[in-house]
Amino acid sequence: MKNPNELREAAETIPLDDIDRRLITELQRDGRASFADLGPLIGLSAAATRQRVQRLTTSGVVQVVGVTDPLALGYPVMAALGIGVSGDVRSIADAIADIEGVIYVVLTSGSFDLLVEVLAGDSAALLGMINDEVRAINGVRSVESFIYFGIHTHRFAWAPR
Repeated sequence: MKNPNELREAAETIPLDDIDRRLITELQRDGRASFADLGPLIGLSAAATRQRVQRLTTSGVVQVVGVTDPLALGYPVMAALGIGVSGDVRSIADAIADIEGVIYVVLTSGSFDLLVEVLAGDSAALLGMINDEVRAINGVRSVESFIYFGIHTHRFAWAPR
């Protein structure tokens, strides 16, 4: 699967009509639904539905992926890291993204230059990741960790306009 930057660069801006929006909503509900099952829900034939899905995926508007549960995979420790950098924020973000357990890297403004979401097997592994890997990257100026006690809301589905 391509990373979000590659998808964003490859993505076209395409107009979405009401059928596209309904199709996206149905794919968010069940990304494994067959074109034959999706067609009646959006008012198209299976063949026309397949063409719509292909257009949406080729353009980068939609990705159909498997979503994992970190707890079920043995990663009970989750945290967000607020990272301050000096130097090229993109190259530092790339280096951080290569660390095992890093699942999300966002370039931002404000108190932190980067927001990073990480998973770890235990608190010692999280400390090792922060201290031995993240802080070892040239240009990382500061790291503040925010350990998750639990995930209250996690949305993958939202209605496109």
